[in-house]
Amino acid sequence: MRIGIVCPYSWDVPGGVQFHIRDLAEHLIRLGHEVSVLAPADDETPLPPYVVSAGRAVPVPYNGSVARLNFGFLSAARVRRWLHDGTFDVIHIHEPASPSLGLLTCWAAQGPIVATFHTSNPRSRAMIAAYPILQPALEKISARIAVSEYARRTLVEHLGGDAVVIPNGVDVDFFARAEPKASWQGETLGFIGRIDEPRKGLPVLMRALPRILEARPGARLLVAGRGDEEEAVASLPREMRQRVEFLGMVSDEDKARLLRSVDVYVAPNTGGESFGIILVEALSAGAPVLASDLDAFAQVLDRGAAGELFANEDADALADAAIRLLGDEARRAELSERGSAHVRRFDWSTVGADILAVYETVTDGAASVATDERATGRLRARWGLARE
Repeated sequence: MRIGIVCPYSWDVPGGVQFHIRDLAEHLIRLGHEVSVLAPADDETPLPPYVVSAGRAVPVPYNGSVARLNFGFLSAARVRRWLHDGTFDVIHIHEPASPSLGLLTCWAAQGPIVATFHTSNPRSRAMIAAYPILQPALEKISARIAVSEYARRTLVEHLGGDAVVIPNGVDVDFFARAEPKASWQGETLGFIGRIDEPRKGLPVLMRALPRILEARPGARLLVAGRGDEEEAVASLPREMRQRVEFLGMVSDEDKARLLRSVDVYVAPNTGGESFGIILVEALSAGAPVLASDLDAFAQVLDRGAAGELFANEDADALADAAIRLLGDEARRAELSERGSAHVRRFDWSTVGADILAVYETVTDGAASVATDERATGRLRARWGLARE
C-alpha cells in the first residue's frame, strides 16, 4: 500500500505527535508498505529518507502551547506537488483542524483520507469559530481516529461526527530492553518534558521537591528537556539545587535508559494532554509512574491500577505520594509489574494493526465506489440512459 502521512508540526522540534508519526511510518515500512511523510522542517534539519520537507514552520500559539506550523501559498503548492508525485492509496492526516499542512492537504487531496485527532481541548472557542471554514475540508475525510476518549470528545463537541479511538503506539520492547545507567540509579525521581512550558508541570514538581528532599535525604531529581535550567530551580533553597541534575535534550536511547533507571517517574502535567505517550514509555521501561490525575493520564494508567495518581497541581499531594513510593520498594515493584503487563495494549503490533484496518476499510470502500460507478456507467451506455 502507498501511504502518505501528513505531520502538522515542525519535524525538528520534539513532540508527541511527531514521535507518533515517525514510529507509525517506520512500523509500516517494516511491514513492506511504501510511506512518505510530509512535514514542516528547517532547511538544515536532517530528515529520514521517508520525510519530505514542506518548508520552514512558524511558531503559533496552539492548545496551551506554542506549535511550529506551516501554512500559506508556498506550502499549498508543495502539498499539491507531494500529492501528485505520491499517487497514494490513502492519505493519513494528523490534526486536520490545525492551521497547517493537514488542512491544506484536506483541501487538495482526492481519494481516501484518514484523519487522526490528537487534541483534547474542551474550551476551544477558536475551533468553534473556525468550523464554517473547516467544514468543507473535514467533510472529505473518510475515517476519523482519536488517540483517546478525550480527543474524541473534543472532536464530537466542536466539529461534529465521531471517531474510533486508537491510542498512540510505542515500541514496548525498545524501552523494556534498555540498560539502566548506574549514575542515574539510587533513589531518583525522573521528569522528561519542556522545562519552560508550564503545562508540563515542572513548577509543580519544584514546589513539592523541598518536602521530598527533606524526607528522603538521599533522593535527587533528574530532568531531561530543553529550557532555562537556572530559572527552573530558582524557587528551591540554594542548598537543594545541586540535587537536581539537568540532562538537556536526550536521545531516544538515553530516554529509555533514564526511564529504566529511575525509582519513580513523575508526570506533573497540568492540562492540555489528550493521551500521555511519556507515561506509556515509562510503563514500557518498567518505571513506577506517579502522575497528575488528568482524565487522559488516568485512562492510560487504568484508573490508578498501573500507576499512582495525585490531585492535579497539588504539590503537597505530589510530595506525599513521592515520599511514600521512594520508601516502599514492594509497592514500586508491584507498580512496575502491573504497568509492564498493562502497557502491551499500546505496542505497535496492536496499534499498527488497528490503524491498518482503518486504511483497508477506506481503500476497500473507495474501490467499491469506483467499481459501482464504472458498472453504472457501462449500464447507462448500454441502455442509452442519460445521466441525471
